[in-house]
Amino acid sequence: MYKVIGVRFKNAGKIYFFDPLDYELSVGDYVIVETARGVEYGKVASRMKEVEENDVVLPLKKIIRPAQADDIEQVLENREEAERAFYTGQGKIEEHNLDMKLVDVEYTFDRNKIVFYFTAEGRVDFRNLVKDLASIFRTRIELRQIGVRDEAKMLGGIGPCGRMLCCSTFLGDFEPVSIKMAKDQNLSLNPSKISGLCGRLMCCLKYENDEYEEAKAMMPDIGAPVQTPDGPGKVVGLNLLEHILQVSLNERNQVVEYTMTEVAESAKNVVQLMK
Repeated sequence: MYKVIGVRFKNAGKIYFFDPLDYELSVGDYVIVETARGVEYGKVASRMKEVEENDVVLPLKKIIRPAQADDIEQVLENREEAERAFYTGQGKIEEHNLDMKLVDVEYTFDRNKIVFYFTAEGRVDFRNLVKDLASIFRTRIELRQIGVRDEAKMLGGIGPCGRMLCCSTFLGDFEPVSIKMAKDQNLSLNPSKISGLCGRLMCCLKYENDEYEEAKAMMPDIGAPVQTPDGPGKVVGLNLLEHILQVSLNERNQVVEYTMTEVAESAKNVVQLMK
């Protein structure tokens, strides 16, 4: 077992585990940590706990120390420098006539590296761009290509629901979303209705999907024959969350709604009569 504490580096970023050493830390505290890309400034997102070896990446990095006032000043200065670097990078991209869109720029806490995040349709040869940027900033340069979902997460925005984007406020990781989820929830398959600002299927399609799948497994398929209190019929529609069937009655040529309980009891009675 390993004693760890969870740290985030962005508001809705992934939580990484670190060795807390002997520091007494609470959720919300800021810390300086050692990471694979250098010294970084992060926020404690989960309290100290013990986890199995399979849940951590070894060797486990350590908390260097709790953040101090001058560390916070350093972070603010880094953000200001990153804003200036953004405009410089944007100018150089246009100068080299590269087919790429600069999304964000980030300094590591110790300023040993600047990361330029960008989107592009395909591969981009940015070797000359890196040389130019390195000569300007006199530090290590990393250009990292990201997807449209990551772009939305970084930039934020307001979704079709009128709330801030889930990915930029609380989702740590993106989960797979499929068109089947929209079908199971009887949603319109119009892309403009089920797509987020990123142009991909909305992450919220995943939230209730398990409940819909569970309900669907308990109910007959559309087109299945059923026995109702008013006689035999065929399922023509489903309200999965309320467990209601829309049934076309064979003898009356009309559609009537029944609960699953009513249909199950009718089927049970028919079986008993046949015995």
